[in-house]
Amino acid sequence: MVFAAWIGVAALLTWFFSDYLDSQWNPNRSVVSRATVGEKTEVVLQRNRYGHYVASGLINGHQVVFLLDTGATHVSVPERIAAEIGLQRGAPMQVSTANGVTTVYSTLLREVQLGNIVLQNVRADINPHFEEDEILLGMAFLKHLEFTQSGDTLVLRGL
Repeated sequence: MVFAAWIGVAALLTWFFSDYLDSQWNPNRSVVSRATVGEKTEVVLQRNRYGHYVASGLINGHQVVFLLDTGATHVSVPERIAAEIGLQRGAPMQVSTANGVTTVYSTLLREVQLGNIVLQNVRADINPHFEEDEILLGMAFLKHLEFTQSGDTLVLRGL
């Protein structure tokens, strides 16, 4: 009985700390949106403890996690995630990344949503060499927004 109690305590601690670590990586699991004067939509994001803006969102109605990357030209989707959400590989392209030149495959995202900001027909690439769980939300999406950063907060505003 004592052994079962210790296993229960260990399971609860594992669950608690796993959730805590997830919230440290993605403090924007529930993205805050609001309307502004002139009917523009704003999304407010908190920076994670590592200095990045990570947020939950949707691609073609599928739940995903974005890592905002102003250095990425397109939205870059790891191949595993692309397969899970049903994206089709298009033409191969050579791109320069932080890890050098690599081949990716073009694709078009029917809809990308971050909070209440929704864009249609966003250019993206499927990256077979990127094995992370996040999608790099690059300038193909971000160029349609205005950003303001103050401290650990980033406000994205639809144009």
